[in-house]
Amino acid sequence: MSARDRILGRVREALSERTAVEHPGSFEGWRPAAPALPVDGLAHLLEAAGGEIVRQPNVDAAAAWLASFCADFGSSAVGETVPEPLRPPLPAGAPDTAPLGVSLARGAVAETGSLIMDARDGRRAQLLVPTHVVFVRTRDVYVTLREALIELADDLPSAIGFHSGPSKSADIGQILVKGVHGPGRLVAVLMGDGD
Repeated sequence: MSARDRILGRVREALSERTAVEHPGSFEGWRPAAPALPVDGLAHLLEAAGGEIVRQPNVDAAAAWLASFCADFGSSAVGETVPEPLRPPLPAGAPDTAPLGVSLARGAVAETGSLIMDARDGRRAQLLVPTHVVFVRTRDVYVTLREALIELADDLPSAIGFHSGPSKSADIGQILVKGVHGPGRLVAVLMGDGD
Protein backbone atom coordinates (compact mmCIF):
# COMPACT_ATOMS: atom_id res chain seq x y z
CA MET A 1 0.00 0.00 0.00
CA SER A 2 1.36 3.40 -0.98
CA ALA A 3 1.63 6.42 1.31
CA ARG A 4 -1.11 8.07 -0.73
CA ASP A 5 -3.48 5.14 -0.23
CA ARG A 6 -2.77 5.09 3.54
CA ILE A 7 -3.51 8.81 3.88
CA LEU A 8 -6.72 8.65 1.85
CA GLY A 9 -7.78 5.56 3.79
CA ARG A 10 -7.41 7.44 7.08
CA VAL A 11 -9.43 10.35 5.69
CA ARG A 12 -12.24 8.01 4.58
CA GLU A 13 -12.24 6.26 7.95
CA ALA A 14 -12.42 9.56 9.85
CA LEU A 15 -15.25 10.80 7.65
CA SER A 16 -17.26 7.59 8.12
CA GLU A 17 -17.27 8.12 11.90
CA ARG A 18 -18.72 11.64 11.71
CA THR A 19 -22.34 12.33 12.53
CA ALA A 20 -24.42 14.10 9.89
CA VAL A 21 -25.31 17.65 10.88
CA GLU A 22 -28.43 19.51 9.79
CA HIS A 23 -27.95 22.65 7.74
CA PRO A 24 -28.12 25.62 10.13
CA GLY A 25 -30.54 27.54 7.92
CA SER A 26 -30.30 31.04 6.56
CA PHE A 27 -27.02 32.88 7.03
CA GLU A 28 -28.75 36.23 6.80
CA GLY A 29 -28.10 38.27 9.93
CA TRP A 30 -30.22 40.79 11.80
CA ARG A 31 -31.50 43.74 9.83
CA PRO A 32 -33.24 46.88 11.02
CA ALA A 33 -36.91 47.14 10.19
CA ALA A 34 -37.53 48.07 6.58
CA PRO A 35 -38.95 51.54 5.94
CA ALA A 36 -42.68 51.69 5.23
CA LEU A 37 -41.83 52.89 1.72
CA PRO A 38 -38.51 51.79 0.18
CA VAL A 39 -38.23 55.14 -1.64
CA ASP A 40 -38.31 56.98 1.71
CA GLY A 41 -35.58 54.72 3.12
CA LEU A 42 -33.41 55.31 0.05
CA ALA A 43 -33.92 59.08 0.25
CA HIS A 44 -33.12 59.22 3.97
CA LEU A 45 -29.84 57.30 3.70
CA LEU A 46 -28.68 58.89 0.45
CA GLU A 47 -29.23 62.37 1.89
CA ALA A 48 -27.46 61.35 5.12
CA ALA A 49 -24.42 60.45 2.97
CA GLY A 50 -24.44 63.88 1.29
CA GLY A 51 -26.51 63.08 -1.81
CA GLU A 52 -29.42 65.18 -2.99
CA ILE A 53 -32.92 63.87 -3.74
CA VAL A 54 -35.37 65.28 -6.25
CA ARG A 55 -38.80 63.65 -6.55
CA GLN A 56 -40.74 63.86 -9.79
CA PRO A 57 -44.09 62.19 -10.55
CA ASN A 58 -43.09 60.96 -14.04
CA VAL A 59 -40.56 61.10 -16.86
CA ASP A 60 -42.01 64.31 -18.35
CA ALA A 61 -41.70 66.17 -15.04
CA ALA A 62 -38.17 64.79 -14.57
CA ALA A 63 -37.20 66.01 -18.06
CA ALA A 64 -38.60 69.48 -17.30
CA TRP A 65 -36.66 69.58 -14.02
CA LEU A 66 -33.45 68.57 -15.86
CA ALA A 67 -33.90 71.30 -18.48
CA SER A 68 -34.11 73.88 -15.68
CA PHE A 69 -31.22 72.34 -13.72
CA CYS A 70 -28.95 72.40 -16.80
CA ALA A 71 -29.04 76.20 -17.04
CA ASP A 72 -25.83 76.43 -15.00
CA PHE A 73 -23.84 73.97 -17.12
CA GLY A 74 -22.15 74.37 -20.51
CA SER A 75 -21.95 70.72 -21.58
CA SER A 76 -22.72 67.22 -20.36
CA ALA A 77 -21.60 63.62 -20.62
CA VAL A 78 -24.57 61.28 -20.94
CA GLY A 79 -24.78 57.56 -20.18
CA GLU A 80 -25.57 55.10 -22.97
CA THR A 81 -28.82 53.87 -21.39
CA VAL A 82 -30.38 57.29 -20.75
CA PRO A 83 -33.61 57.52 -22.80
CA GLU A 84 -34.07 60.46 -25.16
CA PRO A 85 -36.56 62.41 -23.00
CA LEU A 86 -34.02 62.46 -20.14
CA ARG A 87 -31.05 63.66 -22.17
CA PRO A 88 -30.02 67.19 -21.21
CA PRO A 89 -30.46 70.07 -23.68
CA LEU A 90 -26.70 70.73 -23.68
CA PRO A 91 -23.84 70.13 -26.09
CA ALA A 92 -22.08 66.80 -25.57
CA GLY A 93 -18.85 67.03 -23.64
CA ALA A 94 -16.08 64.54 -22.95
CA PRO A 95 -16.59 62.92 -19.54
CA ASP A 96 -13.21 64.14 -18.32
CA THR A 97 -14.03 67.79 -19.10
CA ALA A 98 -17.86 68.03 -18.92
CA PRO A 99 -19.15 69.67 -15.74
CA LEU A 100 -22.27 67.47 -15.69
CA GLY A 101 -22.92 63.77 -16.11
CA VAL A 102 -26.37 62.25 -16.56
CA SER A 103 -27.08 58.55 -16.02
CA LEU A 104 -29.95 56.14 -15.56
CA ALA A 105 -29.65 53.87 -12.53
CA ARG A 106 -30.48 50.22 -12.93
CA GLY A 107 -32.20 50.40 -9.57
CA ALA A 108 -31.55 51.38 -5.97
CA VAL A 109 -31.28 49.73 -2.55
CA ALA A 110 -33.25 51.28 0.30
CA GLU A 111 -31.37 49.53 3.14
CA THR A 112 -28.05 51.09 2.08
CA GLY A 113 -29.17 54.27 0.32
CA SER A 114 -27.33 53.15 -2.82
CA LEU A 115 -27.98 53.63 -6.52
CA ILE A 116 -27.22 50.59 -8.68
CA MET A 117 -25.15 51.73 -11.65
CA ASP A 118 -24.75 49.50 -14.71
CA ALA A 119 -21.38 49.36 -16.51
CA ARG A 120 -23.27 49.27 -19.83
CA ASP A 121 -24.30 52.87 -19.16
CA GLY A 122 -20.65 53.89 -19.39
CA ARG A 123 -18.76 54.47 -16.17
CA ARG A 124 -16.87 57.55 -17.37
CA ALA A 125 -20.04 59.68 -17.34
CA GLN A 126 -20.68 58.37 -13.81
CA LEU A 127 -17.22 58.86 -12.33
CA LEU A 128 -15.32 61.68 -14.05
CA VAL A 129 -17.78 64.58 -13.86
CA PRO A 130 -17.99 67.00 -10.90
CA THR A 131 -21.81 66.84 -10.79
CA HIS A 132 -23.69 63.61 -11.48
CA VAL A 133 -27.46 63.48 -12.02
CA VAL A 134 -28.87 59.96 -11.79
CA PHE A 135 -32.43 59.10 -12.75
CA VAL A 136 -34.00 56.13 -10.96
CA ARG A 137 -37.52 54.80 -11.38
CA THR A 138 -39.31 54.43 -8.06
CA ARG A 139 -40.54 50.98 -9.12
CA ASP A 140 -36.85 49.93 -9.28
CA VAL A 141 -36.12 50.74 -5.63
CA TYR A 142 -35.59 47.48 -3.74
CA VAL A 143 -35.75 47.09 0.03
CA THR A 144 -32.59 44.95 0.33
CA LEU A 145 -29.48 44.29 -1.71
CA ARG A 146 -30.44 40.61 -1.80
CA GLU A 147 -33.82 41.48 -3.32
CA ALA A 148 -32.15 43.69 -5.94
CA LEU A 149 -29.61 41.05 -6.95
CA ILE A 150 -32.29 38.36 -7.24
CA GLU A 151 -34.39 40.66 -9.42
CA LEU A 152 -31.43 41.62 -11.63
CA ALA A 153 -29.82 38.16 -11.76
CA ASP A 154 -30.92 37.32 -15.31
CA ASP A 155 -29.39 40.47 -16.79
CA LEU A 156 -26.30 41.40 -14.80
CA PRO A 157 -23.63 43.43 -16.63
CA SER A 158 -19.90 42.81 -16.38
CA ALA A 159 -19.79 45.23 -13.44
CA ILE A 160 -22.21 47.12 -11.24
CA GLY A 161 -21.40 50.05 -9.01
CA PHE A 162 -23.19 51.12 -5.86
CA HIS A 163 -23.19 54.91 -5.50
CA SER A 164 -24.23 56.00 -2.02
CA GLY A 165 -23.62 59.73 -2.19
CA PRO A 166 -20.94 62.01 -3.57
CA SER A 167 -17.34 60.84 -3.68
CA LYS A 168 -15.54 61.70 -0.48
CA SER A 169 -12.40 60.78 1.40
CA ALA A 170 -10.79 61.64 4.72
CA ASP A 171 -7.64 59.58 4.16
CA ILE A 172 -5.19 62.44 4.62
CA GLY A 173 -5.22 64.29 7.90
CA GLN A 174 -8.75 63.05 8.68
CA ILE A 175 -10.12 66.02 6.75
CA LEU A 176 -13.21 65.20 4.69
CA VAL A 177 -12.87 66.24 1.06
CA LYS A 178 -15.64 65.73 -1.51
CA GLY A 179 -15.08 64.91 -5.16
CA VAL A 180 -11.70 63.22 -4.72
CA HIS A 181 -12.39 59.96 -6.54
CA GLY A 182 -15.54 60.91 -8.45
CA PRO A 183 -18.37 63.43 -8.49
CA GLY A 184 -18.46 65.84 -5.57
CA ARG A 185 -22.20 66.31 -6.09
CA LEU A 186 -24.71 63.51 -6.63
CA VAL A 187 -28.35 64.30 -7.42
CA ALA A 188 -30.75 61.36 -7.54
CA VAL A 189 -33.99 62.07 -9.40
CA LEU A 190 -36.68 59.64 -8.25
CA MET A 191 -39.26 59.24 -11.02
CA GLY A 192 -42.72 57.85 -10.47
CA ASP A 193 -44.89 56.22 -13.10
CA GLY A 194 -47.65 58.84 -12.85
CA ASP A 195 -49.26 60.84 -15.63
